[in-house]
Amino acid sequence: MPTIVLETPIQAPPERCFDRARSVEAHQASTAQTAERAVAGVTTGLMGPGDWVTWEAVHFGVRQRLTVRITRYERPHLFVDEQVRGAFRRFTHVHAFLPREGGTLMRDTFDYASPLGPLGRLADWLFLERYMRRLLARRAAYLKHAAELG
Repeated sequence: MPTIVLETPIQAPPERCFDRARSVEAHQASTAQTAERAVAGVTTGLMGPGDWVTWEAVHFGVRQRLTVRITRYERPHLFVDEQVRGAFRRFTHVHAFLPREGGTLMRDTFDYASPLGPLGRLADWLFLERYMRRLLARRAAYLKHAAELG
C-alpha cells in the first residue's frame, strides 16, 4: 500500500493555492494528458465540504471512472478527498497548504491500495506507483504555475 508525498513550493498565498487545487477546471486542465473530465456531481467551479465528483479519464488505454468525496475541509490549509467508487481498492489524497516565507508549500499525500491483492502489489512495484507519482507531479506543476500567475 504505497504512499506518495510530493512537496511543491509556490510563490503565492495559501488561499490562492487552496482554491486552484479544488477547482474542477484546474483539475481537468492539469490532467489533460489523460482526457480527464468531470461527468457527475460537481462538474464546474470550486469543490467544497462534502462535495463529490465523478471523473472520467483514460489510463493505460482504458476509459475509467472514479468518484471522490471531500471528507475534510479546513480552508485555506487542508482538504482531503477519498475514493467512493473506482479502480483502486481505496485511496485518500491529502492536500495541505503550509504558509512559508514568500508563499506556500503545497504538500500532496496520496495513500492508496491497489485492487487484486498480490497482483495489485506487483503492479504497484512494476509501474503503478511511478505512474501515479508522475501524474501527481504534473498536476502540482500545473497548480504551481496557475497560482503564481495569479
